[in-house]
Amino acid sequence: MSRPLVIGHRGAPGYRPEHTRSSYLLALESGVDAVEPDVVFSRDGVAVIRHENEIGSTTDVADHPEFASRRTTKTVDGASLTGWFAEDFTWDELSRLRCRERLPALRPDSARHDGAEPMLRLRDLLDLVTDAAKTSGRRPGVVLEIKHATFLEAAGFDVSGLIAAELDAAGWTDGDLPLWIESFELTILDRLADAGVRGTRIFLLEAEGGPYDLVSTEGAGARSYREWSSPAGLDALGGRVAGVSLDKRMLLDPARGADGGRALVAAAHERELAVFTWTARPENAFLVRRHRRGGGRSAWGDYAGEWAELAASGVDGVFVDHPDLGVDVFGR
Repeated sequence: MSRPLVIGHRGAPGYRPEHTRSSYLLALESGVDAVEPDVVFSRDGVAVIRHENEIGSTTDVADHPEFASRRTTKTVDGASLTGWFAEDFTWDELSRLRCRERLPALRPDSARHDGAEPMLRLRDLLDLVTDAAKTSGRRPGVVLEIKHATFLEAAGFDVSGLIAAELDAAGWTDGDLPLWIESFELTILDRLADAGVRGTRIFLLEAEGGPYDLVSTEGAGARSYREWSSPAGLDALGGRVAGVSLDKRMLLDPARGADGGRALVAAAHERELAVFTWTARPENAFLVRRHRRGGGRSAWGDYAGEWAELAASGVDGVFVDHPDLGVDVFGR
C-alpha cells in the first residue's frame, strides 16, 4: 500500500473506554483497516479482551463485594502486581463487570462512559468485525495481541490451542478477512505457527527490556528488544515471523532521529519484514518532546507533525487511539 494501515488500537479508546463494543464500533465506522484486541483468559478458558490480565484498573470489579476476596498479588512477567486477575474468574463472573476508562485524568470525556458496557470475549469482537464487513462492503481485519503467554501457560492454559479454538468457533479459519497475530514473546508465535493457526505473525518490540519468554529461560543473556531490532536480530527473525511492531520511540527518539527511523524500517524491509508502530496518540503526555504544546498533559499537541514523521519512516501500519484522526492524517 502507498500509505500505512490504520489500526484502531483497542478500538477507539480516545473516545470510549478501551475494548468496549462502542469503542470498536467507532473505530470501524471511522474507516480503519483493522482493530486490535488484547487477549487474556478466564479461569474456564474463554479468550477475554482486556489490556492486561489485571482487571482492577479497567473494570468495576472493586465495587463488587462478592469478589473482594479475589484481590491478590502475583508476579507477572517478573513484576509484582496487586489486584484482580481475569484468570481467577469464570467468564460468567467476568460478564457481570462493567468497563472503565483506564486513563481518566487524561481522557475525562471517555471516563463519562464508565460503567455503561460489559467486557467482550474475543469471539464477540470477531463477530462484530464480520458483521461490519458485511454491512460496509469493506474488509476490516483484526490484529490479535496475545498477552502474557508464558505466565498463562505456566498457570495451565494451552494458549495456542485456545486461540485456535476461538478462531474456529467464530469462523475465522478460512481467511476471508485479514488477521494478524502479535505478541511481545516469540515462543507463542512459534507455537501458533507449528499448530497451523492462520494469521500473519508479528513480533512486538519495546524500546527497552526484552521478551519475557526468553528472559525466563536464558536470564541476563537473553537478547533484548533493541538487539532484536539490530541487523543481526532482524536476520534471525527472517522466516520466523512476517514482521515487527515497534515502539514509536524506536523511530522518533532524538538520539536516533528521523533518519534513524527510516534506516530501521528499511533494514526490516530489506529482510522482507513488515513494520508496524505503536501507539499514535494526540495528547502531549504521549508525544515526543519536540511535538508537545501548551495546555498540560491531556491537551493535544502537534500530533499531525509527529505522525507525519512516522509515515515518512515508511512503516506499513500505525496503531492509533483516535481512529478518525488516524484516517485523516494517514489517508484513506
